Amino acid sequence: MAERIIFHVDANSAFLSWTATYKVKVLGERQDIRDVPSVVAGDKASRHSIILAKSVPAKKYGIQTGEPLFQALEKCPDLVIVPPDYNLYVEASRHFVEMLRQFSPAVEQYSIDEAWVDMTGTQRLWGSPRLAAEKMRERIWNELGFTVNVGISTNKLLAKMAGDFEKPNKVHTLFPEEIPDKLWPLPVRDLFLVGKATENKLRTMGIYTIGDLAHANLSLVRKRLGKHGETIWHYANGNNANMVTPEPAENKGYGNSTTTARDVTDREGAHQVLLSLCETVAARMRKDGKCGGCISVHLRTNEFHHFSHQAVLCGATNITGQIFQAACRVFDEAWDGVTPLRQLGVQMTRLSNEPYQQFDFFSNMSPKQYERKLRLDETVDALRDKYGEDAIRRAKFARDPEHHMAGGLDRARRTGVTKPVPEEIPEKYKTDG
Repeated sequence: MAERIIFHVDANSAFLSWTATYKVKVLGERQDIRDVPSVVAGDKASRHSIILAKSVPAKKYGIQTGEPLFQALEKCPDLVIVPPDYNLYVEASRHFVEMLRQFSPAVEQYSIDEAWVDMTGTQRLWGSPRLAAEKMRERIWNELGFTVNVGISTNKLLAKMAGDFEKPNKVHTLFPEEIPDKLWPLPVRDLFLVGKATENKLRTMGIYTIGDLAHANLSLVRKRLGKHGETIWHYANGNNANMVTPEPAENKGYGNSTTTARDVTDREGAHQVLLSLCETVAARMRKDGKCGGCISVHLRTNEFHHFSHQAVLCGATNITGQIFQAACRVFDEAWDGVTPLRQLGVQMTRLSNEPYQQFDFFSNMSPKQYERKLRLDETVDALRDKYGEDAIRRAKFARDPEHHMAGGLDRARRTGVTKPVPEEIPEKYKTDG
C-alpha cells in the first residue's frame, strides 16, 4: 500500500495578493501593492478597522494581521490601504480550489485561502511529492497570479505545520523522520491549536517547545488541560489520523458577533444589538433546517476583557423571537449593567433537525402559536431572499435600518453587494454576486 502523501496549500497573504493580482492583471495598474508597504483593512473611521492582510514590506514595519489600523499607521504613516472586496476573494478562492482539483480530486478546503490535497498515488502523474508541489506552486503563480506555500507530509497536521515554516512562496516537507529536527525545536505556541491561554498553562508546567510537550507525561498534560491537552500532546508527536474529506463537515453551531460603532452602555441598546444578531443567526438556521437547544451570549468590554454565559432551552428552536428572548435573559444574567461593551455575540448549539418544545400549562406559547410564528419567520426569510434583506425589518429598527441584521459577515458578504464589476473584465474574473 502506497504511503499517504498530503499537501497543505496556503495562499500567501491571500486578500492582499488577490487584490494585487486583480489590480495588475485585470485593471492594468502599474503598481503592485505587494511591492510596497500595504494592507487590506476597512474604513479608518470604523472600529472594525483591523488589518486583514499585509504585504511583506509592511511586515518589516512590524505590522501584524489583526491589529487595529490606527496602530499600523503609527508604525508606517505612508501605508497603502486598500478596502476588502469579498466578492473578489470568493471568486479567487474558487479558482484556487479548482486548480488544486486538477492535481487530485481529493481536496478539502479548510478556509477561503487554504486547503489539503491528498496526493497519494499520483507520483506517476506528477512525479515525486516535492516535484509535484513545485509544479503546483508554479502553475498557481503563472495562471492565477499569486503565490502559495505548500507543506508536504503523511498526514494533515504535519502538512499544515510544514506549510507554515517559512513564507512566502515556499515548499517544505515534514515527514515523521524529520519531526525531531524540524518540529520539536519550535516554540509550543507554533503548534496547531495552541493558543495564548494554552501556552501560558504549558509554560507553568515547564513546557516551552513542541519537543517539551511531545516528551511530557501524557497523564499530567491531560490532568491539567483535559481532552484538549491530550489532543495537542498527540499533535506534538506528529499523530493525526484524519483523512482528507472533500465535503465540508456539518455545522456544530450557528453564531454571529458584531463590534459596535460606539460602546454599549445601556440594556435597551444591548438588547437591540442582540436582536440584530438573532435575526441573522435564526435565518441561517432555518435555511439549513436546523434548530438549537442551547444559547450562548459572548461579550467583550471596551477594555477587551471577554466573558460569556449560556443557558439550555426547554426544547430546540429556530424562531427568531424565541432565540432573542433567551439571548436577552442570558445577557441580563451575565452583564453587570455598568461595564461598557464594544462587542456582543450570540451562538446556538445542541443542534437538531426538528424543532421540539416542552409545552405545559405554564408555557407562554401554545403549539399553534409556535407554528404560526415559524410560518411568519419563513415568510420574512422568503421576502428578504427575493427582494433583499432591507425589504422588511422590525419597527424597532425604524431609526437604524442599516443595522437591523448584524454580525459575522458584513453586509457586502451576506448580500453579495460590493462595487459593480466593469463589463470589460474577462469573464473568469467576474464574481457570482
